[in-house]
Amino acid sequence: MALITLLGKTHAEVGSEFYFIGPLTECKDCRLKGVCFNLEPGAKYRVTEVRPQEHECHEFYGDSVTAVVVEKIVTPAAIPKKQAIEGSVITYQESKCDNIGCPNYGLCHAPGKKDGMKYSVAAVKGDLECPRKEKMVSVDLF
Repeated sequence: MALITLLGKTHAEVGSEFYFIGPLTECKDCRLKGVCFNLEPGAKYRVTEVRPQEHECHEFYGDSVTAVVVEKIVTPAAIPKKQAIEGSVITYQESKCDNIGCPNYGLCHAPGKKDGMKYSVAAVKGDLECPRKEKMVSVDLF
């Protein structure tokens, strides 16, 4: 499903991807906040169209914001194998592992995903080698 939102002009390019972390408290009185904050916190998006509308924004110093059309896309992640059922909805639990040298660290600590939130398993990609011997699987979360 396509949505319209606002991005800084320098970031508004077709194909660019970003995580929407959530609304900024500094923007609570802005007349355009409904357009900026209509995305799902923690979700990853891709710009599919740049619209000609531009607006001034006090959060983008020296820049303006541009209307863009975005689509929600999957986030690669690692989850325990017992939860890895394509099409299922899981409650995400970030790994407690702190081995930042592990090649799977970025998947085990998926950007934008929060503990206790529910996500759909869009695809199961395969088993991961875990130095801690945990049975983890690479997935796409939506």
